[in-house]
Amino acid sequence: MFVSASFSVAFAALIITRITFMSNIKAAITAVGGYVPDYKLTNAILATIVDTNDEWITSRTGIKERRILKDEDKGTSYLAIQAALDLIKKRDLDPQSIDLVIVGTITPDMLVASTAAYVASEIGAVNAFSYDLQAACSSFLYGMSTATSYIESGRYKKVLVIGADKMSSIINYEDRTTCIIFGDGAGAALFEPSPDPEVGYEDEILRSDGIGRNFLKIEAGGSLLPPSHDTVDNKQHYVFQDGKNVFKHAVSKMADVTEQIVKRNNLTNEDIDWLVPHQANKRIIDATARRVELPEDKVMMNIEHYGNTTSATLPLLLNEYESQLKKGDKLVFAAFGGGFTWGSILLTWAYNS
Repeated sequence: MFVSASFSVAFAALIITRITFMSNIKAAITAVGGYVPDYKLTNAILATIVDTNDEWITSRTGIKERRILKDEDKGTSYLAIQAALDLIKKRDLDPQSIDLVIVGTITPDMLVASTAAYVASEIGAVNAFSYDLQAACSSFLYGMSTATSYIESGRYKKVLVIGADKMSSIINYEDRTTCIIFGDGAGAALFEPSPDPEVGYEDEILRSDGIGRNFLKIEAGGSLLPPSHDTVDNKQHYVFQDGKNVFKHAVSKMADVTEQIVKRNNLTNEDIDWLVPHQANKRIIDATARRVELPEDKVMMNIEHYGNTTSATLPLLLNEYESQLKKGDKLVFAAFGGGFTWGSILLTWAYNS
């Protein structure tokens, strides 16, 4: 087969142009939404259930109350749907234009059946494919990375990432080491190609280490220890946490990776407008902020009112602080979760509210 030199050059130029075009696509968050249930489980109420008190909880965690989805007929999908609908309404978004829905969660409605698929159908994202992502408290952070990769590839234009967890469904309210920490909620963020090359997703450092497998877990219900009368009787379907070990690793690793991404991008504390940290414990948040020398007024925080909503903490922060964010703001995300999973992301905010 004969191919002319001019055709070969033109074809090569076309391929180079295509590759260049694709590599120049930058992902940005263009809308956010959130939802928390109405019921407030305060420290005072918890003190009537387990041996604890407001001073003990607040001094160790920074939490005063958490929201609980009391309706037993509603699961994590309900929270996720409400957060997505909030985003859709605020953005005046046609849900049929969404290409992909990712739901980060450790409390899916059911095993096997995808929670994300149900959420996508219920919000009207009938043209989207969807799946669940499980990386414990780092689920939304990992979801951000995944959504960005899809957008940067040029294959999809609108990716909806939702972090949602009904933690009350897996908490033993006789265990004061865990029941004081967790709450229910959901947050959502829409990722699209950035309209401006100066804003959008900048960098990421994501990590994991299986050493954490036994420090934060639900022992039964998986393939290793299937459900049985014994596992239910032994309360092995609730969250177990070795608090000291989790705290030690979370403090060091979350702070380390945040410092690394700041240094790698040659940023000073004056360059950073906001730290967006996972809301697990106020002492962990404070340690991370100190590592990059950020004052408290640059640290997003709502742990006092919601506790640890696991996959939902980061998008809920974005939703609450959206009115304070300005186009061009530098945001540093940081999270740490069971497994262990952790990481940090640098993003330049893309719009004014």
